[in-house]
Amino acid sequence: MKLRAAIAGASGYAGGEVARLLAAHPNIEVATVTAASSAGRRLGEFHPHIGPLADRIIRETSVASLAGHDLIVLALPHGHSGALAARLEEAGEKALILDCAADHRLTDPAAWTAYYGSDFSPAWTYGMPELLHEGESRAAAQRALLSESTRIAVPGCNVTAVTLALQPAVHAGLVDPSRIVATLAVGYSGAGKSLKPHLLASEALGNMAPYAVGGTHRHIPEIIQNLAVCGADASATGITFTPVLVPASRGILATVVAPLAPGVGSDGVASAYDVYDDEALISLMPHGAWPTTAPVTGTGLARVSAVIDERAGSLVAIAAIDNLGKGTAAAAVQSANIALGLDEYAGIPMIGVAP
Repeated sequence: MKLRAAIAGASGYAGGEVARLLAAHPNIEVATVTAASSAGRRLGEFHPHIGPLADRIIRETSVASLAGHDLIVLALPHGHSGALAARLEEAGEKALILDCAADHRLTDPAAWTAYYGSDFSPAWTYGMPELLHEGESRAAAQRALLSESTRIAVPGCNVTAVTLALQPAVHAGLVDPSRIVATLAVGYSGAGKSLKPHLLASEALGNMAPYAVGGTHRHIPEIIQNLAVCGADASATGITFTPVLVPASRGILATVVAPLAPGVGSDGVASAYDVYDDEALISLMPHGAWPTTAPVTGTGLARVSAVIDERAGSLVAIAAIDNLGKGTAAAAVQSANIALGLDEYAGIPMIGVAP
């Protein structure tokens, strides 16, 4: 018998991608889909590509509609998921709950207030199984935490790209994390489905648009939090983070630059990134090849490379992910699999589409 899942916010991009992955999951079935303004309509009106679920009627999002499942996925805007999660807790909900919004990611209330300006929600177990912990040789500690969790915070998509690109170097002490520069090319689906003038095709096509420039992007404290877990001093970690919307529907290409620590050479970089050798979803590019987004589109994969810029004395690390795949839904499914005692990679697409 399959485990039963409910998806809140199923008509949006993130919720739809979770539904797509779970529709093909061997051990989990989508029993209930909910949303707000689209309640009462068929899921196929919003996600016609998910044939097996196209005739599902979207229910109103409430504690009652979500109760009675083995797994609840909250794919709601930040603020909404925290409030709903609190009501589920008050009702004594025992299901595994995953939050795809930011509400339960940050451990520092001051950081939440500074970047989000709303009520702080307690941090849940962080849903990045590959997150390295200081002092460990492979990413085992985060998986151990997830295996014992019933509440999981799914990482931010930009955060995932930057963390996967740079964490091996930080973990190995190869770079100075006080002056990190991250520039990301981001597909438009990362902005969600809400209608906004700057997201119209007439504005986006043929255009590249930076946003949240100058230290204002809400993913900054989450990146710093992750790098602290793998060995950086959070109080001394600085990151200049600039995302740029590019005319693509999906994908993130993160280019991350950090000053080298004294005495670091190419051999040290190569051995540091060997930490990904056992990771089924992370591929290290061969020497001289660089990640691109097309091969990971529609998958839960990440492609990573790192090289030393000797003249500048810096490390350049690049990561490519699908923002809706490894950046959101695949991370949610992967973390849920671990927490539920299933095959970690069940239901996660590993073969891309081309062209």
